[in-house]
Amino acid sequence: MSKSKHKKSSQRWLDEHHHDHYVAKSKAQGFRSRAAYKLIELQEKDKLFKPGMIIVDLGAAPGGWSQILTDFVGEKGRVFALDILPMDPLPGVEFIQGDFTEDEPYEALLHLTEGQKINWIISDMAPNMSGNRTTDQATSMHLVELALDFADNTLPKGGGFLAKVFQGAGFDSFVQTVKDRFTKVVIRKPDASRDRSREVYVIGFNKK
Repeated sequence: MSKSKHKKSSQRWLDEHHHDHYVAKSKAQGFRSRAAYKLIELQEKDKLFKPGMIIVDLGAAPGGWSQILTDFVGEKGRVFALDILPMDPLPGVEFIQGDFTEDEPYEALLHLTEGQKINWIISDMAPNMSGNRTTDQATSMHLVELALDFADNTLPKGGGFLAKVFQGAGFDSFVQTVKDRFTKVVIRKPDASRDRSREVYVIGFNKK
């Protein structure tokens, strides 16, 4: 991508961001990010989370999802979160800062959640976009495959999996893999997702 095109693309994102209804709403309501509304929509539609649940939030920073999850699971629930970026503390959330593609943070999260009966693994992870669609798609698919691998290693039978996935190369085969592991799979695009975004949310219910 040329510098001029990249500059125009960046400016378009900034313009959208500053005028985004959900950005303004999140600031007014005290949410850490507009992503909170995506999870609220998914919860309203599919009733994913209940009080007392234990949830792992991958790609958590700045904490929009974790913040909402603590309300969903209540005082008896627990939220474990991880991100490569720092995240300000949240009551009821245990956070690990690290790169999920590296062994040490992955193993640290495994250790932290050891012995816990996890109900959901959720992932809002996305790579830093380079502007090369092919490269970005491959990187994003690698992240979501790691999230599913973590679910394979930690979710008990009956657990759930929710992940942001970008439509493109590898999408269909990934969805099929999720269908192989869960008894019910749905794909959602919340209203809070930007129209031009290729992101959707793949939800696997009831791990086999």
